[in-house]
Amino acid sequence: MYILGIETSCDDTAAAVIEAKDGFNKPFFSVLSNTSYSQVAIHKKFGGIVPNLASRAHLEKIIPTIKEALRVAKIKLDKIDLIAVTRGPGLMPSLLIGINIARALAYRCRTPIIGVNHIEGHIYSNWLKPIRENPKSEIRNPKKIQFPALILIVSGGHTELVLMKNYGKYKIIGQTLDDAAGEAFDKTARLLGLGFPGGPAIARQAERWKSEKNTKYQVKLPRPMINSKDYNFSFSGLKTAVLYLYNDLIKKYPAKKIIPAIAAEVQNAIVDVLTAKTVKAIKNLKPKTVMITGGVSANKALREKMSKEFKSYKIPFLMPDISYATDNAAMIAVAGYFSAIGGSASGGNYLAKNSWKKIEANANLKL
Repeated sequence: MYILGIETSCDDTAAAVIEAKDGFNKPFFSVLSNTSYSQVAIHKKFGGIVPNLASRAHLEKIIPTIKEALRVAKIKLDKIDLIAVTRGPGLMPSLLIGINIARALAYRCRTPIIGVNHIEGHIYSNWLKPIRENPKSEIRNPKKIQFPALILIVSGGHTELVLMKNYGKYKIIGQTLDDAAGEAFDKTARLLGLGFPGGPAIARQAERWKSEKNTKYQVKLPRPMINSKDYNFSFSGLKTAVLYLYNDLIKKYPAKKIIPAIAAEVQNAIVDVLTAKTVKAIKNLKPKTVMITGGVSANKALREKMSKEFKSYKIPFLMPDISYATDNAAMIAVAGYFSAIGGSASGGNYLAKNSWKKIEANANLKL
């Protein structure tokens, strides 16, 4: 089965072609192409994503991006067996661009179309090997992915702990009560004057502070809800703490000294909370596999801490390759494949939805 994936949930215009076969038991994928157009340069001056500008950029770039994906994959559109498109969650104006293009292509070629949950796509990024590795090999050794699987989803708009009982069966056991982890990175970076996107900017400053080894400017920030009895998260208070700390320290010390120190502590605080909550869920729920996914899963400090922390539990711990951590269309194509062979490829469920719970209700996924 050749699948065209289309992703326009936020500010990345992406298209990919994968070859998929062998069902649930021993899934086999070849990533034939994975192309994307980033809008960072457009939104950077605003310090965040502007929805109407994002949708305009998608409209301009979506057709060239799809054409490039087909060209790199060396496949004609009429050879595509399934079109998988993100239907949400996301920015509604952006989602509609991808969905309407997908519907037009499906109508023209009489190709089945399926709407994909963007977050489910992120989960399936753990089934993908880097395209630079042998693309004809089995993905990630499926024998290591056993259910139930505990998944930490961390991105600009989402921070959730999900128990995946089987393909297409999920239970959200914890989620953010306010800001997502990626959103906290963006907002604190803005407060410190580091620009957008915030995650990479904070990470660079943290590395700078680490390399300088200047203990004089050590600071301390709270770890919100780290000791709560549930699996929920909260990061809005961290942003407020950074604001007060920065306003206090800037009166006493040079900005070039305190900004790296604060950035390092912001990263440490977020990583500590994410790790602690995941460890608590592992101890209580006894999953057979643990995964992290989403844009923030590309953070080096998070990867290193979780890899070290989970060694003692002797269960498979999976992280997506960096190339599949952020929004991409290959993960959407894989999620579309599993939904299709599970019987969900039917007319109607490509309608845009911006809430995961609404999508799950429509697609018969379990909460």
